[in-house]
Amino acid sequence: MTAFRKPQIALTSHAVPFVIRAERASDVAMREALLDVCFGENRHDRTCQRLRDGRAPAAGLALSAMREGELVGTVRLWHVSAGGRPALVLGPLAVAPACRELGIGAALMHQALAAARARGHEAVILLGDAPYYARFGFSAEKTGALMLPGPFESERLLAIEFQIGALDGAEGMIVPTGAALAKRRVVRPLQAHAA
Repeated sequence: MTAFRKPQIALTSHAVPFVIRAERASDVAMREALLDVCFGENRHDRTCQRLRDGRAPAAGLALSAMREGELVGTVRLWHVSAGGRPALVLGPLAVAPACRELGIGAALMHQALAAARARGHEAVILLGDAPYYARFGFSAEKTGALMLPGPFESERLLAIEFQIGALDGAEGMIVPTGAALAKRRVVRPLQAHAA
């Protein structure tokens, strides 16, 4: 009888695995730094940011990719009304520049879409490059009559339906509908009263 031997594989730094998990409060500073690196510090001025400002991401749909204890990828989805139809907006999707060839972005997309579908959401919309997002099922087929609250290139407004017909007849402005973030209460030191 011949004994089979496992081949030995030399692991390189690029072979270090990553894990995708729910975003934690401890990820926030790393996430913001990663988004600044990927999109620039003016990212808050972008059109889709208007759909996220002051809102919480959809429950269970904020994901972090971790590698060797560092956040190397992020994606979040947000509740919106797409011309009167309930949907989610995906974004931003970001991967650390040094990790872009490891499949982290695709893994985040697959996990985010699977989680959205499992939670009963019917459609996801995003603003992005059609050739990249087509492989996940996104197209501009149902978004031609939709608008964003700011400048955008219409051919980059893409959607995927989990429920056939979820975006049929959707037209008009995409507006945020998610839960508002609690406003931070400013605590001021007590002033001594003059007698």
